[in-house]
Amino acid sequence: MPAAIDLRLLARPEIRNLKAYDPGHDIPLLRQRFADMGGLLELGSNENPYGPSPSVAAALQKVFPLLHRYPDPSGASLKSALAAQHGVHTSQLMLGNGSHELLMQLAQVFTGPGDEVVLSRFCFAVYPIAAQAAGATLVWAQALPETDDMPLGHDLQAMAAAITPRTKLVCMANPNNPTGTWLGTRDLERFLQKVPASVLVLVDEAYIEYVTDPALVSVTVLQQQFPNLVVTRTFSKAHGLAGLRAGYLLADAAVISVMEPIRESFNLNTMALAAAQAALADDKHLKTVRHDTAVEREWLGAELDALGLTVLPSQTNFLLVRMGDKTDGIEQALFGRGIMVRPMAGYGLHAYLRITVSLRAENARLVQALKEILACM
Repeated sequence: MPAAIDLRLLARPEIRNLKAYDPGHDIPLLRQRFADMGGLLELGSNENPYGPSPSVAAALQKVFPLLHRYPDPSGASLKSALAAQHGVHTSQLMLGNGSHELLMQLAQVFTGPGDEVVLSRFCFAVYPIAAQAAGATLVWAQALPETDDMPLGHDLQAMAAAITPRTKLVCMANPNNPTGTWLGTRDLERFLQKVPASVLVLVDEAYIEYVTDPALVSVTVLQQQFPNLVVTRTFSKAHGLAGLRAGYLLADAAVISVMEPIRESFNLNTMALAAAQAALADDKHLKTVRHDTAVEREWLGAELDALGLTVLPSQTNFLLVRMGDKTDGIEQALFGRGIMVRPMAGYGLHAYLRITVSLRAENARLVQALKEILACM
């Protein structure tokens, strides 16, 4: 028998050293655990509590008889609907199994050993994973200080200053996860004017539908002016399709043409394609979700503020809340009551919890639990 070896050593060094994306607790197991205790209150993953458009169920029923067949490999019908909505050609679109897949592929295609990827501190965890998996070097730009008008948000001046001749890609989310902070479209335009044309700039708009600030509109309006601008979107949040995994990327046709060869075949399943197209067509449902989320975001923020907690500004469907040195104890006490929020220690934000904005009854349950927990501390 040959001598035993550590098979991990067969992998590329940059892959061996990666830490996998952490989705949080084992939710299916916890649902069973708290089934007889009022149910698990899931406020940790920024899911849409209103669910998808009612038309999605009908769309899924229609394609159910086709599940023994492969899905449309190009997703032509969904791409045509997206192209019409965004006023672009289908050659400027790429579909993904959620935007996560597209973020990984973007780094894989455009970066590698010796290249640099500029990131903002407290950015979405997938960006550094994608860059490191490709062998690229991470360059961190500090976030804005907690005393700023947009605490912990992206510092565009610092990000621009971090760009060097080795930079291939700049990544940011707007609005940002996990902080909830955002940048005005005019600010992003000024930033893009400073970026060399040879550097791709990714703006992840996973939460763009929740925005109510008129200073922020989708940067897709800037893509004709800046061909190096890449935008990702998802159906997991405002469209309520997190369980089906559908996302897309908007970019110059030249960018899409070199990414398509590594796209996994049939990467969007039949049900995801049908559901995404149905959701996209129901503008009325989306408007309701946006309105109700904005109302609840304001209500929940005010309630948490009244408890003496620091709530960061947000244009998303979640709030980042500063709990100070009581953070761990509060999170554990909520957990014991079947209330799941997201600890932020993994992002270096040890004094914060991220809380998804939910329905009024669920938001009220959280607030009441926090009142009782804080009273005992």
